[in-house]
Amino acid sequence: MPHSRTADPSQSQVEVATQPRVRSASTALWVSALAEGIGTFGLVFAGCGAIVIDVESHGQITHVGVSLVFGLIITVMIYTFGHISGAHFNPAVTLAFVVARHFPVRRLWVYWLAQCIGAILAALCLRLLLGDVAHLGATLPAGSGGAWQAFAFEALLTFFLMVVIMAMATDTRAVGQSAALAIGATVALEALFAGPISGASMNPARSLGPALVSGIWSAQWVYLCAPLLGAVVGALVYRWMREMGTLLTSSTAQEENHD
Repeated sequence: MPHSRTADPSQSQVEVATQPRVRSASTALWVSALAEGIGTFGLVFAGCGAIVIDVESHGQITHVGVSLVFGLIITVMIYTFGHISGAHFNPAVTLAFVVARHFPVRRLWVYWLAQCIGAILAALCLRLLLGDVAHLGATLPAGSGGAWQAFAFEALLTFFLMVVIMAMATDTRAVGQSAALAIGATVALEALFAGPISGASMNPARSLGPALVSGIWSAQWVYLCAPLLGAVVGALVYRWMREMGTLLTSSTAQEENHD
């Protein structure tokens, strides 16, 4: 007969105690994903909706109004979901946080999936409610320099957006209730001056949703790749600056103590 192994009571207790923690962590992840999906839905529904309604109403919202809508919806969503998911609402921001070691890589695909689903559902709602007007707010190169000009703009815009996000969301010297306002203002500012050239997407999900639902794929590689590049570089540059600042502060303090 095979030897029967006696169960270790202490091991069983550890397993039982661990299971609720595993379930709790899994639940928290999916709650965060839901927040990311809703937040990205809100961004695309309000921002791209403003573009569509501006065309439908023959310019009553105006370019300035569209830019403000994008900035305001980001501000509102950060205040609403920042304490739940971190309020990324942008695959480029999530990737940059992973590269800068402020976010676990194992959660990357969950956030990306939630953000893209939210954006696609928002575009579908706009299509059902308003029809395929203005390509549902899809981003397209509009400057004389074509796709590469738009690529440069999107990379630079996302770079500066990510620097602001890193400063407000990860630096203890700057973190506070003003984070949502600073990030929302950056989005609005960049949309105001760069929107007529590149669309000022700064967000692969924001561009993917309307493009997929409206069937517009011209130069969409720009809006998938440029924000990822700009955000990663922005996060790394700010992290380096912060580390250098910390070293300089520490060195100055040591010199003062020696004096």
